[in-house]
Amino acid sequence: MALCILAIVLLSVYRLHSQTISMNIESRFYTQAPLLARSALARWEEARKPEMISDQGDFGKEFAGYQWKISVQDAPSPALGSQFIREMQRIDVLVTLNNGEYSYGFRTYRFKRE
Repeated sequence: MALCILAIVLLSVYRLHSQTISMNIESRFYTQAPLLARSALARWEEARKPEMISDQGDFGKEFAGYQWKISVQDAPSPALGSQFIREMQRIDVLVTLNNGEYSYGFRTYRFKRE
């Protein structure tokens, strides 16, 4: 009887420990991902050419398993008037961990570069 109770307790502790590890990984990802996404966007904007509409990459050895993807689309804005009809771009930034197990994304708008 004592072995049965011990087995149940150990199984519960093991499950609790695995949930704690999973929550720790998730928490770390959602803390680091916004910072990594902003840095990827900043580096991409510095290096891009006007014709680039998407790009992707990783963050190197320091952030192994993290990847980023940036896609750009024209975003006409009738509120800005006819002079800006083709001048805005919608930029979507996505950061993933472990091939999409966790993902964080945001959208921003920028004026087109000349």
